[in-house]
Amino acid sequence: MNFYLHPQAETELDDAISYYDNCEFGLGLEFAEEIYSAIGRICEYPDSSQRISKNTRRCLVNRFPYGVVFQVKSKAIRIIAVANLHKRPNYWGKRI
Repeated sequence: MNFYLHPQAETELDDAISYYDNCEFGLGLEFAEEIYSAIGRICEYPDSSQRISKNTRRCLVNRFPYGVVFQVKSKAIRIIAVANLHKRPNYWGKRI
């Protein structure tokens, strides 16, 4: 199944990659790999992620305090947020 990122989710991803790269060289790339690994799991098994509302699910990311928040649409996965789990919960709710 294909996926696409909400524009704000894309910004969150880019910002997090930059943040981790500033922390340690190469860590941003490792973060991006973990995010895309999570997205791969979502695309392959969308119903296996934690349900957080009727139409919304979250897949936790390995090694980093992030979750990929998404919805399954008719022909694609819509990534709503690349959410830092240490931020206020459900800040992305207006994107739905």
